[in-house]
Amino acid sequence: MSRYTQDWNEIAFAIKEKANWRCSKCGMQCIRPGDETAKLTKSERAARTLTVHHWNRDPQDNRVGNLAALCSGCHLSYHYLGQGNVSPGQLSLF
Repeated sequence: MSRYTQDWNEIAFAIKEKANWRCSKCGMQCIRPGDETAKLTKSERAARTLTVHHWNRDPQDNRVGNLAALCSGCHLSYHYLGQGNVSPGQLSLF
């Protein structure tokens, strides 16, 4: 059973749109829906994938102030050493 709310995909998409598909930590322009990615390597696609982070690590707390659009690398850095709410390897770049 998922710990995320049923409307999580819509919420996450709205947060990414609001961020203009840029990481709020490092500023990397991430892949937008419909972007051509055929020339990117698997690693480049993974690195440029935008995710949404819960600051308080509660995936049911979807208040706008608790959410941030982060690239995979920045999101992984917040969950480094198992301090987050994901299992080891879930946010791996490869």
